Formats: sequence, structure tokens, C-alpha cells
Amino acid sequence: MPESTIRYYEKKGLLPFIERDGAGRRLFSEDQTALLETVIRLKNTHMPISSIKQYMDWVVEGNSTVEQRLEMMKAHKQKVLAEISSMTESLKSIDYKIDRYTHQKS
Repeated sequence: MPESTIRYYEKKGLLPFIERDGAGRRLFSEDQTALLETVIRLKNTHMPISSIKQYMDWVVEGNSTVEQRLEMMKAHKQKVLAEISSMTESLKSIDYKIDRYTHQKS
């Protein structure tokens, strides 16, 4: 991952627990690496930065926000499943075109 991406995520407040060494280099523990992976996965599934920020704010707040995080993940899962369904339908159309053009050449 480019350092610029990590800087951007850090600036947006998505990496709240990052520590630095004496030279200013970021240090990632296993927990911090897991949080970074979560940010990446949520971003890859098209969750808006503002929602990821809200999620991370709740992580920082601790166990009192588990229910909010659970509800957010359930809602996001439904959006991801809808997008997968839409993409699957689009893929069928692409496969149809490929099949059509392949057989047209024969």
C-alpha cells in the first residue's frame, strides 16, 4: 500500500491508534494492522470514508458502541450483497455478448 494512502487514511481519522517511533515512522502492531485491513476491506466494498470514520470513532469509544457497529456492518453487508447481485447480472450480459461474438466468428 502506498505511503500516501496510509497518510490519507490517518489524516481522515481512520487509523486512530497508530504509534510512531523516535524517527516519526509509523509502527503497526497486530491490532493496528487488523484495523488497517478493516479500513481497506470497507473501502474496497465501497463504504464511504465518512462511514468508515464513524465506525473507527465507535471503535475508539469501546464496548459501549458494539451495537452501533453491528448494525452498521449488517446494513453494509446488505449493500454489498445487492452490489454483488447487480454485478452478477451484469456479468451474465457480458458473457452473453462474448458468446455471441465468439459464435458469430465461426
